[in-house]
Amino acid sequence: MKIGKNTVVTVEYSLSDAQGNVIEEGNEPMIYLHGGYENTLPKIEEALDGQELGYKTEIQLEPEDAFGEYDAELVKVEPRNRLPSPLEVGMQFEGVPDSEDESEDELIFTVTDIADDKVVLDGNHPLAGIALRFSLHVTEVRAATEDEIKHEHVHDSYGHHEEDDDDDGMDGEYRTHIIH
Repeated sequence: MKIGKNTVVTVEYSLSDAQGNVIEEGNEPMIYLHGGYENTLPKIEEALDGQELGYKTEIQLEPEDAFGEYDAELVKVEPRNRLPSPLEVGMQFEGVPDSEDESEDELIFTVTDIADDKVVLDGNHPLAGIALRFSLHVTEVRAATEDEIKHEHVHDSYGHHEEDDDDDGMDGEYRTHIIH
């Protein structure tokens, strides 16, 4: 079966920077619904479209095609007392950046520094501003179910969303809204 709209694609992958330094080995394969549903990066979909089981490729994505350019305006210094305790570098919080645009989406802010009564929060994706190289190997292609097409994402064999494993990199205890 060829990869096309409304196919579920399983891809083993590794991710490195443009110099070949490994960022992530991809211990678990990526499984996504193909066809413009924004379940993976558009350039990955483009590279796999029309391919078949066993296909291997390596693609390099510039920041604008991956996780965007680094935006210094997404780095905020907040008073320590506005965040929960205990607080450690690396913790993440949901929040809305300071903006005149009230429809702006929430971002994940990462604590990058703590000093006295101030905390530095960075709303950039950790891979923003980096050219990335993906090594991809297609290990399964199947037709999507009607339910997957309707919901525009893959369900596991139990009918759960693939994203529902609750491994979002954030400890629920620290998940909070940062109010500006």
